[in-house]
Amino acid sequence: MSKIIFITGTSTGFGKLTAITLANAGHSVIAGMRNVETKNATVAQELAALPNIEVVEIDITSDSSVQQAFEKILAKYGKIDVLVNNAAVSGFGLLEGYSLDQIRQMFEVNMYGVIRTYQAVLPSMRKEKNGLIINITSGASGHTLPFMVPYLASKFVVESITEGAQDELAAYGIENVSIQPGVYPTEMTNGAKAGFNADKESIVAEYGEEATEKFNALGQALFGKMAQFNMNPQTIADGILELVNMKKGSRPLRFPLDAIAQGTDKEFIQSRADIKAKWLAAYNG
Repeated sequence: MSKIIFITGTSTGFGKLTAITLANAGHSVIAGMRNVETKNATVAQELAALPNIEVVEIDITSDSSVQQAFEKILAKYGKIDVLVNNAAVSGFGLLEGYSLDQIRQMFEVNMYGVIRTYQAVLPSMRKEKNGLIINITSGASGHTLPFMVPYLASKFVVESITEGAQDELAAYGIENVSIQPGVYPTEMTNGAKAGFNADKESIVAEYGEEATEKFNALGQALFGKMAQFNMNPQTIADGILELVNMKKGSRPLRFPLDAIAQGTDKEFIQSRADIKAKWLAAYNG
C-alpha cells in the first residue's frame, strides 16, 4: 500500500537516494530541503520532476519553518504515514578545540531538528493512531571515537529519543526505528558538504603533530574500510524501503546497516537490549 512519506535533508546523499527509491516503489514522497529556490534549486527541480515526489522547503533549525512545512503537507494530504529524519551535519576535531557555538549549531541540526519534526508530526500521527518514524544515527548506536565527540554525542541523543519515544508512543500505534549506517561515501564524508568542525585553532595547535597524526590515521582507516567493503549509499535507501514495507509491529528498534562492522554492530545491539531487560527487571521486580 502506498504511503505518504516525509524525508528531511533530500538535497544530497542518503536523503536524495531515499526519496528516489521510495518514489520509484510507488510511495508519495515529500522531499524536504533548504533553499529550494536558491542554492538547491537544481536538485529541487530534478526531484520535483520525478513521479510521486513533491519538494517542500524546510529548515529544521527553524521552529517556524518546520511548523509551516508540516502544516502545508498535512493540509494537502491529510496525514503523514512515515517520517524519515535524515538531515544532519558532520563535524571533526578535538573536543577542546570546539567553541560552544560550533557545538550548539551542530546540535541545532542533529538533535533539536529531530525534536522539532517529532513535535510537528506527532499530533497527526496520534490522531491516526498510526505512524513510523525512522531516524538516521551513526555506528553501532553506543560507541564514540576521538575527534568526533560532538557529532557522535548528537547522534547518541537521537538514539535516546528513538528508544524513549518507542515506549511513549506505543499506545498510539507509532513505531520508532533508528538506522546505524556506518561509513558511506556521501557528501557528508567526502568534504563536499560543510560540517561544524573544531574552530579554536590555538588550542588545536597546542596538541601538536601527535594529535594530527592520530586524526589522519583514523580517517585513513575509516576511508580504507569504506573502499574495502565497497560501501554503497543505496544500501541505506533500500533499508529504509524495507522498513517502510515491513508489517506493522514487526519492525526492530534498531536497524544496523554496516557491512564493515561484520556483525559486531548487531551483536552489540542485542547485548544492549538483553542488559536493559535485566535492568528493567531489577527495578520493576
